[in-house]
Amino acid sequence: MNPSQRIHDLPVTERPRERLAERGAKALGVPELLAILLRTGLKGASAVQVGQALMQQFKSLEMLARAPLEELQKVRGVGRDKAVTLKAAFELASRLSHESRTESPPLDNPSAVADLLRDDLQSFDTERLMVVLLNTRRRLIRVEEVSRGLLDTVLIHAREVFRPAILANAHSVILAHNHPGGDPSPSDADIRVTRDLIRAGHLLRIELLDHIILGRRSQTRTQDFASLRELGHFYD
Repeated sequence: MNPSQRIHDLPVTERPRERLAERGAKALGVPELLAILLRTGLKGASAVQVGQALMQQFKSLEMLARAPLEELQKVRGVGRDKAVTLKAAFELASRLSHESRTESPPLDNPSAVADLLRDDLQSFDTERLMVVLLNTRRRLIRVEEVSRGLLDTVLIHAREVFRPAILANAHSVILAHNHPGGDPSPSDADIRVTRDLIRAGHLLRIELLDHIILGRRSQTRTQDFASLRELGHFYD
């Protein structure tokens, strides 16, 4: 790039924003990505060249991210507003990294699902049916309530169960409901509803992984939940 050439003087296919939109962010170098944040350069230097100057000054992205506002503004072409934009972008990257490191563990066994829902479901004195939405790694997206009342008296439509999954782009789901009486053993209605929803999930390509029933422990019952998959009520 000619030192006096502005980004808007470049062919459209060579401009950072257009290249990112066309080829994706990974196709751009660090100065070009910085140029998108900076938006403009200054007289005699394009935004890409200001991005290059930033990297020459701070040597690495880590050092650039750690630089205080005052140090960023010492680079020609970086005023307060641009420095603030850079700090905001690096903070978002830091929070994304932290979020990835602290991602919830996979819900890959009935005990983990029971632990997730126990406090909420055991507090209800009527049955509540919940759907647990999971991503491709079986990690939690969110939990949504689907219905209230006995499963044999409340008509459960597949669309009510799978609509949240479709909207959340979930890869799979787990059903869960409580038995306020304490005994987590599945009823005939629990089994019938589960099998209907397994078939519906196959049609929608959203797998129903399990149906967990939460009850309560007693002197004769050490486990307060039941897994219909573990009990053999699921099939491929």
